[in-house]
Amino acid sequence: MLKNVAVALLDGVHPFELGVVCEVFGLDRGDEGLPVYDFAAVSAEGSTLGTHVPGLTVSTPHGLDRLEEADLVVVPAGRAYAVRDYPPELLDALRRVVDRGARVLSVCSGAFVLGAAGLLDGRRCAVHWHHAEMLARQYPRAIVEPDVLYVDEDPVITSAGTASGIDACLHIVRKEHGPEVANAIARRMVVPPHRDGGQAQYIERPLPRSECDTVGEVLVWMERHLDEEVTVEQLAARAHMSPRTFARRFQQETGTTPYRWILRQRVLLAQDLLEASDETMDAIAGRTGFGNAAALRHQFVRSLGTTPQAYRRTFRGPQAA
Repeated sequence: MLKNVAVALLDGVHPFELGVVCEVFGLDRGDEGLPVYDFAAVSAEGSTLGTHVPGLTVSTPHGLDRLEEADLVVVPAGRAYAVRDYPPELLDALRRVVDRGARVLSVCSGAFVLGAAGLLDGRRCAVHWHHAEMLARQYPRAIVEPDVLYVDEDPVITSAGTASGIDACLHIVRKEHGPEVANAIARRMVVPPHRDGGQAQYIERPLPRSECDTVGEVLVWMERHLDEEVTVEQLAARAHMSPRTFARRFQQETGTTPYRWILRQRVLLAQDLLEASDETMDAIAGRTGFGNAAALRHQFVRSLGTTPQAYRRTFRGPQAA
């Protein structure tokens, strides 16, 4: 049973991500019948640490020895975590935490600390989508999933950016104490106990444009005719190529197939319309080339992990759904 929680701090820690951990595990809610944790903030670099907010510091009397008794050790995000070095003593302590069967959790760029300790090797993991490529490059044995809010590879749990730390912390509470306790804490925090979809719905990532003129004009035409059904043969004819040559050139210059390129652009257009218009699902499906609301919903869920209605609620509020 989870009773003892420690959060490991480094210089440049982000106050919000630290605050998330303190809010879920550090507050005494015993008068409401909720779990009370033996909670401590632990410094890996001196008793007083700077944060990424100028002029704001964090002080704690606890050193790394406090990690040895924790059931859960959390590493929140911090400034330049993707490019800095970490104290070997902290990395050793994190490895010992896992070796003795306790859990570690990272919030956002805290995943880089777990990676440096070798705890992501061979494991699926999450990080803020902005850091996903760098994390995968620095730790090639890690299996980075850029579209999810958190990944539970017990005893190593990783979460994506900022508010995803709340999702992961509540997930741990749910595992340890059941949904009623997690829901009660979520109500106190005025957050949903579980969010639909993953961080894919928050990523700004149009597929890369071609720097070459070979398929550039065709890309422009495709983007202007997303509501039309087209074949590779038709696109190849516009590029004055054979279908086989066109498909090969398209893959080389865009990194994907014509079908996937069109599908992604249609989903992006649907996102824009859901955010900025009051059009019905059928109308949006027609404008984006999906044909009907059912097909739009199917492809939206496959691409973003959430429904068009849930996406609209997220970005425009419940009154727009």
